[in-house]
Amino acid sequence: MALLFIISITGITNAQQSKIFTDDLAIYNQAIDLYQEDQYLASQRLFEKVLDASSDEVIKGNASYYIANCAVRLNQRNADALVENFVEEYPTSTKKNSAVIDVANYYFDNGDYRKAAIWYQKVDKSTLSRKQANRYYFNTGYTLVQSKKYDEAKPFLNRVSDDPEYGSKAKYYLGYIAYEGDELQEASDLFDEVGESPETDEKLSYYQADLNYKLGNFDKAIELAKKQLAKSNRKEQSELNRIIGQSLFNKENYTEALPYLEKYQGVRGKWNNNDYYQLGYAYYKQGNFEKAVETFNKIIDGENATAQNAYYHLGQSYIKLDRNEDALNAFKKASEMDLDAQIAQDASYNYAKLSYENGNPYDSVPAVILAYLEKYPATDKNEEMNEFLIDSYFTSKNYKEAINLLEDGRIKGNEAVYGKVALYYGLNLFTAGEYQDALGNLNKAIDNITDPELKKKATFWKAESMYQLNDFTGAYSNFKAANKMSTAIEEDDLYNYDMGYTEFKLKKYDAAISSFTAYTNQSDASNDRIRLNDAYLRIGDANFVTKKYWPGMEAYNKAIEMNGFNSDYAAFQKAISYGFVQKNDRKIEDLEGFVTRFKSSKYRDDVMYELGNTYINTNQVSKGISTYDKLIAEYPNSSYTSQAMMRKGLQLYNDGNLDASLTVFKQVANKYSGTPQAVQAISSARQVYIDQGRTNDYAVWVRGLDGVEVTDNELDDTAYESAEQPFIQGDMKGTAREMDKYLKQFPNGKHALKAHFYLAQSLFSQNKKSESISHYEFVTAKERSEFTEQALARLSEIHLGTKDYVKAIPVMKQLEQLADFPQNIIYAQSNLMKAYYETEKYAEAVTYANKVLSDSSIENNVKSDAEIIIARSSWKQGDEAAAKAGYEKVRETATGSLAAEATYYKAYFENKEGNHDATIATVNGLSKNYGGYKLWSAKGLVVMAKSYAALNQTLNATTILDAVISNFTQYPGVVATAQSELNKIKNEAAKTNSSVVPTSQN
Repeated sequence: MALLFIISITGITNAQQSKIFTDDLAIYNQAIDLYQEDQYLASQRLFEKVLDASSDEVIKGNASYYIANCAVRLNQRNADALVENFVEEYPTSTKKNSAVIDVANYYFDNGDYRKAAIWYQKVDKSTLSRKQANRYYFNTGYTLVQSKKYDEAKPFLNRVSDDPEYGSKAKYYLGYIAYEGDELQEASDLFDEVGESPETDEKLSYYQADLNYKLGNFDKAIELAKKQLAKSNRKEQSELNRIIGQSLFNKENYTEALPYLEKYQGVRGKWNNNDYYQLGYAYYKQGNFEKAVETFNKIIDGENATAQNAYYHLGQSYIKLDRNEDALNAFKKASEMDLDAQIAQDASYNYAKLSYENGNPYDSVPAVILAYLEKYPATDKNEEMNEFLIDSYFTSKNYKEAINLLEDGRIKGNEAVYGKVALYYGLNLFTAGEYQDALGNLNKAIDNITDPELKKKATFWKAESMYQLNDFTGAYSNFKAANKMSTAIEEDDLYNYDMGYTEFKLKKYDAAISSFTAYTNQSDASNDRIRLNDAYLRIGDANFVTKKYWPGMEAYNKAIEMNGFNSDYAAFQKAISYGFVQKNDRKIEDLEGFVTRFKSSKYRDDVMYELGNTYINTNQVSKGISTYDKLIAEYPNSSYTSQAMMRKGLQLYNDGNLDASLTVFKQVANKYSGTPQAVQAISSARQVYIDQGRTNDYAVWVRGLDGVEVTDNELDDTAYESAEQPFIQGDMKGTAREMDKYLKQFPNGKHALKAHFYLAQSLFSQNKKSESISHYEFVTAKERSEFTEQALARLSEIHLGTKDYVKAIPVMKQLEQLADFPQNIIYAQSNLMKAYYETEKYAEAVTYANKVLSDSSIENNVKSDAEIIIARSSWKQGDEAAAKAGYEKVRETATGSLAAEATYYKAYFENKEGNHDATIATVNGLSKNYGGYKLWSAKGLVVMAKSYAALNQTLNATTILDAVISNFTQYPGVVATAQSELNKIKNEAAKTNSSVVPTSQN
C-alpha cells in the first residue's frame, strides 16, 4: 500500500509540472505573436509573466531578450539597461549577439545614430553572417559619418563599397567624406560612380554642383544646381543659388548671375566678404553704383585680393556717383594692399589725385603725392603728379609740413615753390600771433622768391612782424622797401596806415601825419570805418604832440563826427587843445559838455581834473575846488585823485585857508605814502606848520608817518638822483644796480615807490621777470599812483607767462578797475576770460568774454578769442545749445586753429541731430581747409565715421577709424574713442558677416 501511494503521488506531481510548462509555453507563444504584430507593450507584459513563472532557463533567457527588445522599441528609460542585464545574465544564450545587433539596428533604423553607434561597438563580428556583417559595416560607417568622424567611417564603408546591396550607398558617403575634406576630384569620381543619391539622401546633385563649382566646371555646376533646386529645402536652395550665381559670375555673365546672388541667404544667416564682393561687383558691372556702394561697404577686415578688388571698385563706384571724398577712403584701403600690384598702383594714383582735389584728413597732400612719386618713379603719371605736388603746397594749407618736405632734400629744384610756401607759412604764423617764427619764414620767402608780387608781399609782412616785435626801425625800413616795389599787391591799401603807426612809434610825427592823411584820402578808406576813425585820432595826436593844435582839432573833429570808438577820447583831446591856443572859455565849455555827454567814459576823471585845473587857472576858484571834490568823491581810486587833492590843498593855502589846506595835505600824506604826491604833501604841510609857528607839532606828526625819514631828507634826495642817472641814460643793468643800492640805504625813503618801479622795469627788461615781481607788488600795494597801471600790466604779463592764473586773476581784476588806457582794460578783460576758463570757472569766463565782445573797437582775433571762450565754457558746463550758438559765431570770423575747432563742433552737432550727409560734408571741409590742425582733424574723422556707420557705409566708417588709430597716436583719447566705435561697428557687422571676428574673440 505504501509503495503504491508514493507512485501515485509522483504521477500526480509530474502531471502538474507538465500542465504548468504547457501553460507557460502557451503564454510565451502568445507573447511572441504579439511581438511580431508590433504589440510591444502587451507582449512585454506577457514575457514578464513567463520570466517570473518559468523555470526553464532557455525560456527565461528568451523572455528576458524580448522584454529588453520591447523596452527598446517602446523607448523606455531602462531599455539599454535591460539589454545589458540580458547579456550578463544569459551569457550562453544564442540570442546574446542578436540582442546587441538588433538593438543597434533598431536605433539605426529609427535615426538615433548616436545610440546605434554605441551598440554597434558591442557587436561580436565573428558570429555574424555575411549579410549581417555587410549591414553592420555600412551602418557603422554611416553612423560615424553622421557624427562627422570621417576618418573612422572610411574603413567600414570601404569594406562594402563593392557590395551589390550597399556598394552604391557606401561610395556616395565615401564621396561625401572626400567632399568635406576638399578632396574634390576623388569626391567627383565617386559621385559619378554612384549615379544617383541614396533613398535616405537627396543631395547628390547638390554636392556634385558644388564640387564642379569648386573644380571650375561652372557649366556643369550650373546644370546640376538648377536640376537640384526644385527638390531642395530652403537652406539648400540658398546654397544652390550661390553656386549658380557664383558660377555665372566666374563666367563673367554678371547680369544673369545677379538674381541668383541676391537670393543667397548666407551660412546660418551670414555672408562673407567674398559673397559681398561678388554681389557688389555684379551691381558695379550693371552700372547700379548705388547698390554696389551699399554692398561693398559691408566688407570689413578683408586683407586679401578679394577685399582689395572690392575696395578698388568701391572707390570707382563713388567716383561714378560724384562722391570723390568718399572714394578717397576706398582707394586708400586698396592702395595699402600689395596683393595685386596693378590695382595697388592705380588705387595709389586715385588716392593721391583725390587728395590733391579734395584734401586729405590723414596726411598732408604733398606727402601723399610725394609718396606716390617715390613708390612709382617710372609711372606715366609723373608729370601730372609733379604739377599736383607743386600746387598742393598751397591748396593743402599745411605749410609747416610742406616746408619740412622741401627742406629735408627729398625734392630738388623747387626754390621758387619753397619761397612761396615759406611766405604763406609765415602769414599763417603771423595770424596765430607767432611773430618771431613768422619773421623767420618771411625772410626765407624773400631770399627764395623771384616773383615781384610775392616778394613785395613777403617784405610787407616782414615789416608787420617786426612792428609787432617792437622793432620799429626794422619795420620802417621794410615798409619803405615794400613801397618802392612797383608791383601792386592788395596790402598796398594798408601801407599808409601801417607806415603811419610805425612813424608815430619812432616819433616821426610829421611823417606820421602825412602817412595817416594819405590813408584817409584813399578811395577805399571809408570801407573800414574803424581804421579810418583811428587814423583821424592818430593825426590829431601827432599834431597835438608837435603843438599843431588847430590841425589836431580838425582831425579830432572828424573822428567825433564819425561817432566811432574813442569819440570820447577825441572830444577830450580837442577840449585840451583849446587851452593851448588860449581859448580857455571854449576849453571849459567842451570839458563841461564832455562830463554831461560821456557819463561812462574812462576819461571822465581825466576831464574832471583838467576842468578843475582850468577853473583855477581862470580864477574860478570855487568851481575848481567843487570840481576837484566831485572827482575825489566819484573816483577815489583814480590816478588823478591824489593830484586833485594836492591842487585843492595848494589853492586853499594860497587863499590863506591854512587849516583846511593842512587837513588836505595830511590826507594825501597818509593815504598815498611813498608817492611823489605824498612827498609834496609833507613838504607843503611843513610850510603850513611853519607859517602857523607850530614846528614842534610838525615834528610829532611827521615822525608818526609810515615810510618817512625826515632827518635824512637831503641824503635821500642825493642818493636817489644818483641812482636815477643810469635810468635816464637807458642803462637798465646800471639802473637795477643803483636802485637796489638806494633801496637798501633808504628802504622807506621818499623816493621808494619810484625806485621800486624803476628797479622792476630794469629787471623785467633783462628778462629777470621773477626778480621783478616783488618790486611791482610794492608799487601795486600802495595807493593809486602814476606807476600803478603799468606795474599791474607787467605783473599780469609775468603771471600769465608762467600760467599762474591764481596769482594773475586778482592782478588783472585790479588792472581792469584802475586802468586809464582802454588797451589795458581790454588786455585785462580778455586775459581774465582766459584765466577763468583755465581755472575751470566757466561762468566767470563767459561773463568776461561778453564784456570783451561789448567793446566795438576790439580786433577780430580778440573777438574770436572771446567767442571761443563762450563756446568752450558752455560746452564744459554741459550747455550744448549755448555751445552750438557760440561755435557758430566763432566760425564767422575765426581763422586757423579756432576755425578748425569751430568746424569740428559744427560736424559734432550735425551728427548728433542725425544730419549725417551734412556731417560728412563738414568734416571733408575740415580736412581740406584745416588739415594741418591734427587734433581737430582726428576728432572730426571719428564723428564722420559715426555718420558713415549710421548710413550703413561700414567700409568707409571702419577705414576712417583704422586710419585714426594708426595715424593719430599722439592723441590717445581720440584713439580710444575711435577704437570703441570700431569695436561697436565690427560687433554689429559680425552678426551678418562671417568674415568679421567680434572684438570679444580677438
